[in-house]
Amino acid sequence: MLTKLLNPAFDSPSKRLAMKYFTVALVLFAAQLVVGLIAAIQFIHPSFLFGILDFSVVRMVHLNALVVWLLFAMIGSVYYMVPDETGYEAVGIKLGELGFYVLTAAVAVVVVVYLLIQVGAGTEASIWLINEGREYIEAPRWADIGIVVVVLIFYYNILGAYLKSEKKTGIMTVLIADLLALAGLYLAGMFYTDNISVDQYYWWWVIHLWVEATWEVFVGAIAAYALIKIIGAKRQIVEMWLWIEVLMLFGSGILGLGHHYFWIGTPEYWWEIGALFSSLEPVPLVAMFVHVLYDWGREQGHGEANKIKNVVTNTPAMAWITINAFGNFLGAGIWGFFHTLPQVNIYTHGTQFTAAHGHLAFFGAYAAILIGMMYLVVQGAYGLKTMRMTALTKWSIGLLCLGILGMTVALTIAGYEQVLVERAELGGGWQAFFTAQGLPWYVQAQAWRLIMGVVFFVGFVLLFIDLITIGRKQSQANDTHDTQVSASVTPTMA
Repeated sequence: MLTKLLNPAFDSPSKRLAMKYFTVALVLFAAQLVVGLIAAIQFIHPSFLFGILDFSVVRMVHLNALVVWLLFAMIGSVYYMVPDETGYEAVGIKLGELGFYVLTAAVAVVVVVYLLIQVGAGTEASIWLINEGREYIEAPRWADIGIVVVVLIFYYNILGAYLKSEKKTGIMTVLIADLLALAGLYLAGMFYTDNISVDQYYWWWVIHLWVEATWEVFVGAIAAYALIKIIGAKRQIVEMWLWIEVLMLFGSGILGLGHHYFWIGTPEYWWEIGALFSSLEPVPLVAMFVHVLYDWGREQGHGEANKIKNVVTNTPAMAWITINAFGNFLGAGIWGFFHTLPQVNIYTHGTQFTAAHGHLAFFGAYAAILIGMMYLVVQGAYGLKTMRMTALTKWSIGLLCLGILGMTVALTIAGYEQVLVERAELGGGWQAFFTAQGLPWYVQAQAWRLIMGVVFFVGFVLLFIDLITIGRKQSQANDTHDTQVSASVTPTMA
């Protein structure tokens, strides 16, 4: 188990529980990448594992593993930060541990069912026990209920600590409001209607708002906490931008949801509303990061003049927060805006443009900041005052970023070919779809996506090794240094 390898030295029960969540998150991250590579192979060789592990199932597991590992890591992040932000432990640790084991067991059962029962009748029993059949939220109804119950247990634990605390920080206040929305919005995907437009309307409340509103605010709160911990950022600055983010994401995020409503039978006014507001979502996170760095840099300059040095206490975590800020802007902002305008989206909707945006946005907006939190957790586990990058850290960052950017560019090229040939030239029918998938641009792009997927996977392996070794190595190095200093000072004092 990763928790044993890390040898956590936490006195805090909340932080020990956080370590368990991060352990499962890493395992699910690995599973997501393995099935992702299988899916990438099947794009080029459709007969690969046909009848054993079909593409529809592999894709489903790939996407669901992504969502669930991010959810585990986010819950772990909050359990880790709550003692620092409130001065109290989560109120129901035993209940929280029960929720952890229930969620972990539920995820394992759901994945096994996905893999073993890949097709079946569309009956009420199937919806409750096997698969709801709704893209991205395929989990059976019992698992949906379990997720909501676990999130409510999590909310109760964090709310209790918040209410006991005398200091109601802006970070925790935002999180308390956001966590309630995290549980509430998921309910929108748990009822069925036989009107496809109505069903898709509320389905998007989970797919877009649950992820792109509540998760974005979540990430903003984590980034604010991490910047305070790592570089001593001024709380008033990060919390100011956090409140701006709340205003923009719950304003622009809800209205920006309209860019999913173009083609499902909703009124045409969503064309303009959705196109305008969805482009504003990544702005506050980048602005927070730039403002904090500018302010910190000015203090650093004054500090040097006064012989005071501000130290970055965790350079791996800081690197990942930087990747988060600009990866979010590129993936969610730039690549999202590529195909948001309805005049463009009529051609790009459902092409590999969407996959390009999705890969870079999820990595930049969510995965990067949560990897940074993992390094903070390791630092805390070993009680290190500072943590520095190792060669493994640098290689893992380089390969992961190269891999995700390479996949994004490859998928963008594939999408461009689909738009030109499948949509614009051939009219977008089934025959056009299959013709476009056989042309050189598309095939070569998918081959490069696979190559870059392998690069990304190698980067993850190095990341995993680094996470389970960096704390122990730097702790031992510090002990050796202290011993050497003590040995050199003792004779002098004698």
